[in-house]
Amino acid sequence: MAVEAKHLALHHSDGEENLREQLMFDPKPRKEMNAMVMEAMQTADLKYWTVVAILAGLVATCLLGAWGYMIVVGMGVAGINRPVFWGLFISNFVFWIGISHAGTFVSAILRVFKAEFRRPFTRAAELMTTFGLAAGATYPLIHLGRVWTFYYMIPAPNQRGLWPNFHSPLEWDLVAITTYLLGSTMYLFLPLIPDLAMARDNSTGWRYQLYRFLALGWRGTETEWRHLTTAIKIFAWTIIPVMFSVHTIVSWDFAVSMTPGWHSTIFGPFFIAGAVFSGVSAVAMVLFIIRISMVNMDYFIRAEHFDGLGKLVLIFSFVWAYFYFNEFMVEWYGGEAAHHNVMDFITKGPNAWLWYVMLICNIVIPWLTLWSGKVRRTPWMMFVIGVVINIGMYIERVVIVPITLSRGRFPFDWGEYTPRVEILISIGSLSLFLLLYALASRVIPLIPVWEVQEGQEAHSLKKIGKTEVPSVIDVE
Repeated sequence: MAVEAKHLALHHSDGEENLREQLMFDPKPRKEMNAMVMEAMQTADLKYWTVVAILAGLVATCLLGAWGYMIVVGMGVAGINRPVFWGLFISNFVFWIGISHAGTFVSAILRVFKAEFRRPFTRAAELMTTFGLAAGATYPLIHLGRVWTFYYMIPAPNQRGLWPNFHSPLEWDLVAITTYLLGSTMYLFLPLIPDLAMARDNSTGWRYQLYRFLALGWRGTETEWRHLTTAIKIFAWTIIPVMFSVHTIVSWDFAVSMTPGWHSTIFGPFFIAGAVFSGVSAVAMVLFIIRISMVNMDYFIRAEHFDGLGKLVLIFSFVWAYFYFNEFMVEWYGGEAAHHNVMDFITKGPNAWLWYVMLICNIVIPWLTLWSGKVRRTPWMMFVIGVVINIGMYIERVVIVPITLSRGRFPFDWGEYTPRVEILISIGSLSLFLLLYALASRVIPLIPVWEVQEGQEAHSLKKIGKTEVPSVIDVE
């Protein structure tokens, strides 16, 4: 273990008070923190079960029911038609894959850069990755229409001795989602093992049997910790390029085509910036809901965590704005009439109000609010800003897919898109994400207690003269 001491002088009274507000400088005994997390998991009142029942009903009716109706009756019940062959189904797909990037960015990238404020909410973000991918993975199947032929998407010889069409974006999406889902699930499970063992040792009945199976016999020996930390480091470095490649492949679904408004070499970084922007905003929303709906969470999730996320959101708002207007500038300079028609339709057509709402949600509101530390440190304000940003990012996906497709190269190929059954299915997929998260919150320890304890042991206050100085031990 390499030790590196970092010192920062602070005023004695104000500095100590500010430090005590930080989780790393407000330690509790490990046993007490374990009890707090277990109490949060085991507390499920009538309000909780009412919410679960409503979400389950929406999943059954809006997602499964509407999807089943579309399978029986046919794709004609959807608003998809010439020239808009990709509608809300693909918009939702891109949105959910973008949300799933939150876990990898918050957990893996911040872990690699040793951002200490990430410790209590990494698992909440990692669950967003898994459940966001679960919601997004349904849309290639829904969009396929004849879902019973999905096995043609699997990269293996079929019964006719033919391979799937590797030129098809459906094929790329299947490979990308499968790889990312498997990798992110394993990355979620590895840091979860010590907390599953903690839950095993503090549970009885079916919970004990479940945690006993999932904990893989973890006893917390020195060898086990060494192997675990090594594996987490390997996965953290590995999952980062997978994250970038997945949304780059999603952007290629559009960029490799010759469709006006899509054929762009900047779509890769543009989609990644948008994914992280919406994903980190969604993390702030989820943390607020966890904090107000589960007992004892206000100790682990504090104003400092919303403050850190708010700074990241503000940064990626700038990045997203740069890439977005860079794309517009290139198309304007290119001078192709078809591209200008698309730009005019987006900014001046009957749906132009969506474009302006998107800019207000993604640029104006973050830039006017997140510069303020008081706003960033107010949880409910961060929740509202996160909702606004994700509304804006969803509109951005709608603008990219159905609205852009409404104007092709030739006037005889122009048309309008009006979603129908897609609206119900969209509500159902959102309900599926929330339902999975609500159920997981009562089964999986949302707070990685061992990471919080590790951080608290690494942080300490030392008395140097009359000044309290924070000392941070860098654990390698």
